[in-house]
Amino acid sequence: MAIIEMVGVHKTYATGTLEVEALRGVSTSIGKGEYVAIVGPSGSGKSTLMHIIGCLDLPTSGGYRLAGEDVSTLSEVALADIRNRRIGFVFQQFNLLPSLSACRNVELPLAYAGVPAAARRARAEESLARVGLSDRLAHRPGELSGGQQQRVAVARALVTDPALLLADEPTGNLDSTATADMLGLFDELHAMGRTIVLITHDAEVAARAQRTVLIRDGVLS
Repeated sequence: MAIIEMVGVHKTYATGTLEVEALRGVSTSIGKGEYVAIVGPSGSGKSTLMHIIGCLDLPTSGGYRLAGEDVSTLSEVALADIRNRRIGFVFQQFNLLPSLSACRNVELPLAYAGVPAAARRARAEESLARVGLSDRLAHRPGELSGGQQQRVAVARALVTDPALLLADEPTGNLDSTATADMLGLFDELHAMGRTIVLITHDAEVAARAQRTVLIRDGVLS
């Protein structure tokens, strides 16, 4: 089963009278359980591609299916629902709320989905255990290292059991030790059957993936 199916995806941005074609006919498929790195330099279109894969933006033309559902023409409300249920996001910035504990941060997607409090707590604890942070449930982000904060972000991304884990430069704010730790965690998640798409400019980080896709000038190669 393909988790991501793109056919002829174009994305054009208009700035006044100037039009910039960020993606030019992208077609690709990523199967369930694959670990794929999308690599490209600044300005290559990889951020635009990430936004479309993550349903943060829509193609100007072309088709995109996520886990079999055509998301190319969905409303913003429907896209928000898909982002919350089907995609787990891990960003370079950890995006944790500093006033909340690790467990409460991980609970947030479930709260938005209306999951009862007791079930939220149980699932958040399970997700934190999966990333090796059972002993940090009550710690706030400021009491955790950078690597631990990124693990909390991964736990939050996994708590809804999404079809896709989408990581955008997830090691960008980590030192070399924490980077190796994070990539080891992705290896473990992939071994468990999780579908992972990693966006990076770092060839060494990309090399850890099962497959690498290059993007340049809005075209995949």
